[in-house]
Amino acid sequence: MNRAISLIKSKWYSLKIRTKLITVFMFTFLIVLIINFFMYSNINAITRKIDKVYMSNVNLNQLIESLAAVQNSMTDYLNTKNSAALQEYYAWEQNYSKQMGNLNNEITDDDRLLMEKNIKSMSENYLRITNETMQAKRSRNVEKYKKYYEEASELFTHINTYIYSLNNGQFKYNSHNYQVLLSSLQYLETIVTIIIIVVIIASIVLIYFLTYSITNPLTELAEAANEIAKGHFDVSLIKNYALDEVGIVSRAFNHMIISIQEYIQRIKMNLEIENAMKEKELIIASHLKDAQLKYLQAQINPHFLFNTLNAGAQLAMMEGADTTCVFIENMADFFRYNIKKINEDATLEEELKLVDNYIHILNVRFVGEINYKKEVEDTLIKVRVPSMILQPIVENAVNYGIRDIEWEGRIELKVYEEDSFINISISDNGVGISESKIQEILQGKGGGSEKAKNSNGIGLDNVITRLRLYYGIEDVFEIISEGHNKGTQVIIHIPKVNKAVAC
Repeated sequence: MNRAISLIKSKWYSLKIRTKLITVFMFTFLIVLIINFFMYSNINAITRKIDKVYMSNVNLNQLIESLAAVQNSMTDYLNTKNSAALQEYYAWEQNYSKQMGNLNNEITDDDRLLMEKNIKSMSENYLRITNETMQAKRSRNVEKYKKYYEEASELFTHINTYIYSLNNGQFKYNSHNYQVLLSSLQYLETIVTIIIIVVIIASIVLIYFLTYSITNPLTELAEAANEIAKGHFDVSLIKNYALDEVGIVSRAFNHMIISIQEYIQRIKMNLEIENAMKEKELIIASHLKDAQLKYLQAQINPHFLFNTLNAGAQLAMMEGADTTCVFIENMADFFRYNIKKINEDATLEEELKLVDNYIHILNVRFVGEINYKKEVEDTLIKVRVPSMILQPIVENAVNYGIRDIEWEGRIELKVYEEDSFINISISDNGVGISESKIQEILQGKGGGSEKAKNSNGIGLDNVITRLRLYYGIEDVFEIISEGHNKGTQVIIHIPKVNKAVAC
């Protein structure tokens, strides 16, 4: 379709101005001719339909006349036993049978067609009885032909009644169709009138655009030539793709100024590239200094703290302070894991051990006020996950959920399989969280509070982002809270079929 349009455009642009004018006028004339032919054909078709509307009533009237002729000729023969009456009977009987063949003989839901079927059935029975009546008369069987005659007369009355009823119904139906056809004719006249008006308007618009396509490039060419005469070389090129006389002049003018515009554009591009490179060098240098600083901090501070904790644990062991020794060892394990796994993934077993260390440290600090419980399927502990994803969630549950509640704080951690996922559930019985806050967290807008500043520096937005990047799915993190003081549940959905999951 696009190729056809492009081909038509190219053909149009290649025409001379005189040819374009002739083409537009011929096209308009052809459209008007087609509309007239269309209107003539449709009006004739509707007229023929109108002529056929009452044809069914005419046929029914002829059927009534033929039926009456059959009955009358039979009666004449019975009264006179005249051979002329007998021949007349057979002639009308054949005529009626022929007309009866046009009636419907199929089972249908249409009342009119069903009535035609009944008339046809009764007529067949009627003709059979009249034939038996004639045969009985010719055999001089008085009793028999009187009996048949009475049956035929009674059936004749019923058929007449049915035909009259069908004729009336058909007349009403045909009257409605006649009105519909008249309305269609009026509608067609209206539509054709509208089409003619539209064609006239379209022709005016087409002629306008044709003249505009000829005069507008000339106007632009004159304005551009005037600017160049004043010494302003930064003028727009004349957009004219036609191959007519105006197009040839426009392209010749464009060639005169295109070299100057290319030169100016080349200078601008070189300046922009030079500025962009300088800006990029400054950004890279700034980021490099920032990265070097953070790298030194990450190397020096955690290692110094880890070595100090080891020395404290050895000193506590030498002095026999077992509880203090266990506490310091848990602290050392906690920071050792942070140093070792900060840029690696880990097994679920290692992540759970880090949570155990963290809970132990908190219970020593706050005198065992956190009730921690975990349920883990043993077959899942070797599943590989991004490092440092469970401890920040537990820390968030402590700081935001159960830190300041008046009842015993409880945290439950469960790892289980469900359908095609391995789920990690961390729930608390704390103050809960609002739906708007849940949406902020899931959209990476939940950080920045005072409590977050006192954490280990890895927020939920960091955990969510790393999980989504690691597993390549968006719905990997879910937060559920039923309301105020009803706790919060965080669920991580790990897909089983994943290159990073190895049971």
